[in-house]
Amino acid sequence: MPILNAIVHRIEKSGDTPARLLPASAPLPESEALESMLEGLTRAYHAKNKAWGHFAESDQVDEGNAGPSALATELTAYLEEQHDFVALTRDLAERLARLLDAHLSVSGDLMVLDTRFGDARFLTLAVLHHREGFAIDDDLQPTPARQLNMTQMSLAARLDISQWQRGDSRQYLSWSRERGGKALAEGFAALLGAVEGVDAPGETRTLLKAFSDYVEQEDLPEESSREKTETLVDYASEQASRGEPITLEELSGLLDEQQPKAFYDHIRNADYGLSPEIPPDRKTLNQFKRFTGRAGGVSISFDSHLLGSSVEYDETSDRLIIKQVPKQLKEQLKGQG
Repeated sequence: MPILNAIVHRIEKSGDTPARLLPASAPLPESEALESMLEGLTRAYHAKNKAWGHFAESDQVDEGNAGPSALATELTAYLEEQHDFVALTRDLAERLARLLDAHLSVSGDLMVLDTRFGDARFLTLAVLHHREGFAIDDDLQPTPARQLNMTQMSLAARLDISQWQRGDSRQYLSWSRERGGKALAEGFAALLGAVEGVDAPGETRTLLKAFSDYVEQEDLPEESSREKTETLVDYASEQASRGEPITLEELSGLLDEQQPKAFYDHIRNADYGLSPEIPPDRKTLNQFKRFTGRAGGVSISFDSHLLGSSVEYDETSDRLIIKQVPKQLKEQLKGQG
């Protein structure tokens, strides 16, 4: 991933003393260490709990929301070569210093990277903290060593510059949304001028519901159902690890090479309200599984999240209890009375 520009600004903070910005005067030079660090930073960011959305528009900017008047405006000037990278990131660091001063009591290094991957261009920013550790020196002796704690990214964001400039998406911006620290999270979103444009967990759950309906509608054999479930989860998990959205048309083609539009058409015909591209929620994906079984003329298939609620398994008597019988099946059963 070619690095077009990279820089680190330090924000010093200790206890109740005011945060102090130590800005860099120039971008970082290219190095293998920087390339490796970018890979680690990217992996750590993709694993974070995130919100997805876009820059606030003029009618969405509240009081205190820097929005388009700050980051988006300054970034536009930078991309048009009217604002240099050092000035762009220093202004951002000054605003972050004030935010950290109000909510945290630890120092941090703001790292900002402008990168290109294929035809796409990204701006990544993260406030990184240090942790104390140990290393072995050349004399094979233990020695104290400070390391960046990649997993402790209190604030981080990633902008798909290419999507933003094309204007064909409402989810080109993602940012960290850690549990707890609500005021800090809201302050960071306001600083970015960010507005949530999609509910990643909700969209992922809806996609999985659409898939379950599709499997039942097609009355697929157990083996085929299991294979398609694995294909969906593998594809969605891979997209999540790369920080890329699930594309419905691409997923549909992977699920059925003979009828690549079948699942896509099912979603559109049933009107689930899904966007063409969905940011995958890793936690929701990890919880998804389909239980299937076929024996003696009986075929059963249901989502794992229904076990314990709509479906109960009594291991002692080896009985499966279905509490909410599907309407279509219920009508058929009534007709036999």
